[in-house]
Amino acid sequence: MNRFVAIFLVALSTLASVSASTTFSRGVGAPVFGISRGGGLFGGKDDAKKDDGATAVAASGDKQMYPAMNQQEVEDWLEHIPVFAVTDSNGAGVVLKPDDDSSVFYFFFNPLAANATLTQLKSANENMDLKVSAFSLGKIWFRLLAEDADREVLLKKPGDDDANTETAKGVQYRLVPDTKDLLGARMLLTMNPEDGEMLKNGETMTPEMAQKAVEKAMTESPKFKETFNEIPVFTIAQMRMQKQSAEGESATDEPVTLLPMYFSLQNMVGTWQQFMSQSSPEMQGVEPAINLMALHDLVDMMQKESEIDFRSVVLVPTVPEGPPGVAGGAPAPASADPMASMGGATLGDV
Repeated sequence: MNRFVAIFLVALSTLASVSASTTFSRGVGAPVFGISRGGGLFGGKDDAKKDDGATAVAASGDKQMYPAMNQQEVEDWLEHIPVFAVTDSNGAGVVLKPDDDSSVFYFFFNPLAANATLTQLKSANENMDLKVSAFSLGKIWFRLLAEDADREVLLKKPGDDDANTETAKGVQYRLVPDTKDLLGARMLLTMNPEDGEMLKNGETMTPEMAQKAVEKAMTESPKFKETFNEIPVFTIAQMRMQKQSAEGESATDEPVTLLPMYFSLQNMVGTWQQFMSQSSPEMQGVEPAINLMALHDLVDMMQKESEIDFRSVVLVPTVPEGPPGVAGGAPAPASADPMASMGGATLGDV
């Protein structure tokens, strides 16, 4: 994306403007974290409570199967996750044409990456009124990201009126992960047991060792080789969060226990470290079992009958990092606004 040969606009939808303090929420509230005794990714021991995270084994020992989630359920599951793109002031998306045969539209998980693209586009197109807009991942997943690649769209050049458009097929809608999390996923897949033991024992890597680990991750990772549409999702098998009672619900109702999955490896590790620092002494020896999956694979699994209760899994949006010195690398408060320094916020509903 270092050189933009041509720029076109595509009408994504009529977008509703919102304030820069817009947040996405799935109603989890302030979560209470705990450790699953079972230790498995999607289940515990046979005597675990049936509502625990994503327990998938019935007390009888038979595997319990959960029904597939339909498209609306998947959209709702993804709805609170914001992604960011460059649009004009009217909400039309900026499509890049690096050559005559391709048209590309980018959605970014990291708003700073979207803002960097905005800055680059503005530098080359000073007369264009551009901004970064926020979209719900649930709203765009099936309607754009999973859309038929041969669907025709109307493109127009900046400054042209609506009557002067051209028809194009095969616009590539690319979902771009945060580069740090992409590298983290590659490093997890290429780390050998000796590296893991060293880090577990608190040893620090020398710059030479770190450089070697990064090179190995970049060249030998079996997955997450692409810079787009391979979105890593991280989870710690033992970690659970408890959903607080919603307004109108009885406080005596059995609490709902959820398995959190993170887009940010650092957010997840920071949360785990913060929890462990406040836990009882007998919990201090618990080692986190970090699991990794691609978001597209996860969504495919959800739409099939499964041993996993995906309705008890919650995606945790990335939270900006806190200031230096925060114990455990904990994330900043959820009120931190990544859009504050950008060209306005728009909630996309395509």
